Parts: sequence; C-alpha cells; structure tokens
Amino acid sequence: MFKTITELNKRTRRVGANREAVLSAEPHDERQYCNLVWDILGYGTVEQTRNGTTLAVFGAGMHFSLDNGVLPLLTTKRVAWVTCLKELLWFVSGSTDNAVLKSQGVHIWDGNASREFLDGRGLTHLQENDLGPVYGHQWRHFNAPYATCDTDYGGQGVDQLEQIIAMLKDPAQRTSRRMVLSAWNPQQLDEMALPPCHVLVQFNVSGGNLLSCALYQRSGDIGLGVPFNIASYALLTHLLAHHCGLQAHEFVYHLGNAHIYQEHVPALKIQIEREPYPFPTLKIVGAPKDKIEDYIPADFVVHNYACHGAIKMQMNA
Repeated sequence: MFKTITELNKRTRRVGANREAVLSAEPHDERQYCNLVWDILGYGTVEQTRNGTTLAVFGAGMHFSLDNGVLPLLTTKRVAWVTCLKELLWFVSGSTDNAVLKSQGVHIWDGNASREFLDGRGLTHLQENDLGPVYGHQWRHFNAPYATCDTDYGGQGVDQLEQIIAMLKDPAQRTSRRMVLSAWNPQQLDEMALPPCHVLVQFNVSGGNLLSCALYQRSGDIGLGVPFNIASYALLTHLLAHHCGLQAHEFVYHLGNAHIYQEHVPALKIQIEREPYPFPTLKIVGAPKDKIEDYIPADFVVHNYACHGAIKMQMNA
C-alpha cells in the first residue's frame, strides 16, 4: 500500500489541511492522540514488521489528567471500556489463562492463545489458551518458574503489585521513587505467547495524596491498542488510588515504537476529523476491599461517556 513516504505524504496532506484550526480549538487531552496520528501519517517511516506493514515513529508522549474522577476514554470513537476493565482485573489477579477472559466474553487474546500461534512461538508444551508467564504472572509472581496457567504460584516470585500497594498505604514510603512495576523479564520472554508491549510502570505521589502513573510502552498499535492502554492504566491508577486512600491525579504515557498498520489508515483518517467530547468520570463504589484482586467489574461505574460511533479495525496478532 505504501510505496514511498513521499507518496504517503501526498495522500495524507488533505487529512492535515485543517490541523491548524484544530490545534487552536478548545484544549482537550484527546487532541494529543489525534495529533500523534497526524504526526505518524505525515512523518512516519514505512516499515515491514513481524505482523504487517506499518508507518512508525520512535518516541512519543501524552499526559492525561485524572483529577476529579476523570477517565480518559477516547471519545472520537467508542472504546470498549468494560472489556478493557475485565482484562485489567485479569492482570491484577495474576491469571495467564485466556479461558478466564473468554468466559467473560473477552476475546482480545484469542489470536495469541490459539494452538497455531503457540506452536509458531515454539510453545508446543502449553495447552491452548495458556499464554505463559505474561503480564499477570510478572505483576504478581515475577520470575517464579512457570509451569501452567492452572498452577498455584502462591508465595512464589516477587509480588510487585502488592509491594507497591504497601508503599502507597504507608505515608512514610509513598513518596518513594522506587514504586516500579516491570512486566519485562528477559529470563522468561521465550516462554510467553507474546512479549509484553507495556513493559514498565512507575507510580508517584505528590502533594501528600495525589497519585500519578507513568507508563513506558515499547510498542504501540495506535489504532487499536493505544486507546485501550490509555483506558487500562487510567483505570489502574484510579483503582490503586481508591484502594490506598489516595486521589488519582495524572497518567503519563511514553511510547517507544508508535505505529499505524496500513489497514488502519482509512479509519484513523475518519477518526481524527471528529471533534472530541468531554471525557467521562469514574466512580468506584463501596469501601476499599481487603485485597486488590477482590474488585469486580460491577464496582466500577462510568458516568457521562458521550462519544462518536465505533470504528472497526483489524487486529494484527
């Protein structure tokens, strides 16, 4: 589809013709996402990758306010936030079993959990739907020797998430600069169905009780993945703030390889022409629970999510 960057620039020049007017419009955090799409379409390089042809830039960033319960769900298209939340709570639980997600109607990992995909990764010993030591395992049992998704890993590895929670609950420790959560474990990458894309998270408390989260993501699928990642880590920040008696403040998003698959270009051209609506707000009902894994989707209530219609894009596994 993309022969040269010059040809692509000619194709996208019309899309960016009204960019100056948009940039001068009322400030809105979502415009950062739309501007990133424009930048990739205008200045990205054409790359042949493992799973398709992309336009890519290296290095991008966005800041999203979470003050007053704001939840940055993109409004220029509908984001399936309940699906996103179920995946997040699956991470938090430590599970690596895709069958758990499928039982809840979540199918975003199906392509990476199939027999064909696992065999292609050399993971012939794993049963179908066993994703290996992916996010949940590293968050709750970092580097514990991995057997199967059904194994009880209690007391094994490092429970990074629980360590961070303990620090956030302790006024003497919550100003630490060491509240870091890593999903990138070189010793176990070859055992994972898919090496983690969102690899490193840092939490920071300022002003006594304002909780912020910074994410570094090595690889970001701008059309499909990134809207989910924004929602997921904003939800995680709100969850930790509620659980630890703090106030969610900001989500800071750092991207390494930020890319657009060629199949997503037409849909994204439509999306970035849309005017964003105000972001919705989130309320986590009830008192903080005893354990972080005790929260369920019904505990999360999103108010006033006004958005444009969904835009279908193909997922590249």
